[in-house]
Amino acid sequence: MNLNDLAKNYSDEEKAREFLEVQRWPNGAICPHCGAEGESYRLNPKANGKTHVRAGVWKCGGCRKQFTVKVGTIFEDSHIPLTTWLRAIHLLCASKKGMSAHQLHRMLGVTYKSAWFMAHRIRYAMSREPLSSKLKGTIEVDETYIGGKRKGKPGRPGKDSHKAPVVSLVQRKGNVRSFHVPRITGHNLKQVIRENVSTESSIMTDDYNLYRGLKKEYASHDVIRHKFKQYARRIGDRVVHVNSAEGYFALLKRGIVGSFHHVSKGHLQRYLDEFDFRYNARRINDGERFMLALKGVGGKRLTYRDSRGNAPVRANQSN
Repeated sequence: MNLNDLAKNYSDEEKAREFLEVQRWPNGAICPHCGAEGESYRLNPKANGKTHVRAGVWKCGGCRKQFTVKVGTIFEDSHIPLTTWLRAIHLLCASKKGMSAHQLHRMLGVTYKSAWFMAHRIRYAMSREPLSSKLKGTIEVDETYIGGKRKGKPGRPGKDSHKAPVVSLVQRKGNVRSFHVPRITGHNLKQVIRENVSTESSIMTDDYNLYRGLKKEYASHDVIRHKFKQYARRIGDRVVHVNSAEGYFALLKRGIVGSFHHVSKGHLQRYLDEFDFRYNARRINDGERFMLALKGVGGKRLTYRDSRGNAPVRANQSN
C-alpha cells in the first residue's frame, strides 16, 4: 500500500488498532506478560454501562493481566495516535535518504520533540535482531568517517578528530551491515569482520594496511589499490572492487548531510540501522518495506531517557 491507501483505509484509531493486531497476532492474541498464545480475550464494557473499559484492552486467561496491542512494542506508553505512527513508519520507509524530525513535525502535526522521539523509536524497530548467521559469498569491506572537523592526514583523521568512524560489510548483490566503532584499528576492523562474515567468504578491501592478514582466515582476500588510481580489476572470474560499499557510503552521507545535517555519535548507530534496513529492502516496494518494518516493532521498548545521545557530530564537514 502507498501512503494514500494507508490514510484512506486506516484513517481512524479503531481501524489502525485492528490492523496492528492482525499484523502482530495473525494466529490470535499473545500475552506480552507471560507469552501465552490463544488464551486471551477482549474486554468489552457491560451493557449496564457500569464498567468502563478502554477500547482495545485484552485480558490473559493465564496470568490474568490486561494489555493492549501496543504493550511490548515501540508504541508503548505513547499518547500519539496509532494512525500517526503508521504514517510516520511509512514515510521513513519510503524516504530513500531519510526524513528529519523537523519534516515529520511539519507533516504529521506533532511537536518536534515528539517527532524526534518517534523517529528514534522507528529506527529501533528497523534495527537487526541478534544475528546467528553470517554473511557469505563475496564481501566488500570499507570504512569511512561521518561528521566532525578534518584533522590529521587526509582520509585518516588523527586521534583528536571529532569524526565518527563507520565500518560497513556489503555482501555483493546482497545485504549490508554497518557499525559505528570507537576508532579505526586493525583489531576493530578484524573483530567486526570475524563476527559477521563466514570464513568461507571472499573478502575484498582497499589497500589500507590494517586489513593485512585476512587471507589466512578467509577463502581469499583481494585488494584494490586506490593509491594507484585503480578502482576495479579482474582475477579470473572475480571482479575485484569495493564500489558497492562506496555506493552505500555515498547514499548514507547524502542522507545525513542533506536530511539530518548533524547527528551525534550516541545516535549514529541508529541512523546506520535505518539506512541498512532500507538498503537491504531495496528490491521491494514502499508498501512491502512498510510491512517489513512493522514486523520489527514487537519486543522493543525505547524510553526517552535511553534515547538521549552525546554531543552532535557536524555532518556538513564530512568527507
